[in-house]
Amino acid sequence: MPRLSEVIAALENLWPAERAESWDAVGTVVGDPDQEVTRVLFAVDPVQEIVDEAVKLGADLLVTHHPLYLRGTTTVAATHFKGRAVHTLIKNDIALHVAHTNADTADPGVSDALAGALDLRVTGPLVPDPTDPEGRRGLGRVCALDHPLTVREFAARAAERLPATAQGIRVAGDPEAVLRTVAVSGGSGDSLFDHVRAAGVDAFLTADLRHHPAAEFLADRAHSPLALLDAAHWATEWPWCELAASQLDEISDRHGWDLRVHVSKTVTDPWTAHAASATSEPLGAPN
Repeated sequence: MPRLSEVIAALENLWPAERAESWDAVGTVVGDPDQEVTRVLFAVDPVQEIVDEAVKLGADLLVTHHPLYLRGTTTVAATHFKGRAVHTLIKNDIALHVAHTNADTADPGVSDALAGALDLRVTGPLVPDPTDPEGRRGLGRVCALDHPLTVREFAARAAERLPATAQGIRVAGDPEAVLRTVAVSGGSGDSLFDHVRAAGVDAFLTADLRHHPAAEFLADRAHSPLALLDAAHWATEWPWCELAASQLDEISDRHGWDLRVHVSKTVTDPWTAHAASATSEPLGAPN
């Protein structure tokens, strides 16, 4: 069986820490480099529910997309939910490793997995990494559809192919507009609107779209008569867990490690229910 240090070296080769954003907190949070690793669990969020799942599974390593301590801390006391997660991990000899923005821009990365889940053909990064001479790394992806779809049809595809959440898929724009090209970005994406506009695509699928940026983007019809599709943050990033697990499986086979690699199907999206507005009357504020 490989030691944790060997598995982490392989993961760092996939998602080098130096490619993370300066504000990010990636890498190994908990773990003894000399401990043996036989079972690995991938998940989006390092929350207690996922940590408990790792314990039940008998995992030696938990790999998550989101950091546990993004803004640092002065304590890991179990009086706080993050401290409790650390205590649970250490008591059960489970290491925690984080790949966040370094996985977003990787080749393949988070948005490649999102595009794959939606049966889109990636043609290049939305925001290319200037340090990549091959032009494959970067944030988001520009994609082509296998055949033209209306916005309504593409939203239905996204709702069917992405993990189910209370939010589902929100749409802004003409539902009957025909799409041939789509930009996607896993996670929060409204900071990328200028790049989406420059890419000349027909639609943009991402998460966490806010009212004012979205309204202003849609108002600029002269430059970008685009549709916006807003999915749940967790749902747009979960496909990366399957991609990452398959990458580690391949590494394990190549090295003869015989790792057992799992993907958590636990929904850690914070929203748990959705009440749709009544549609029998015209949309708008109550009289």
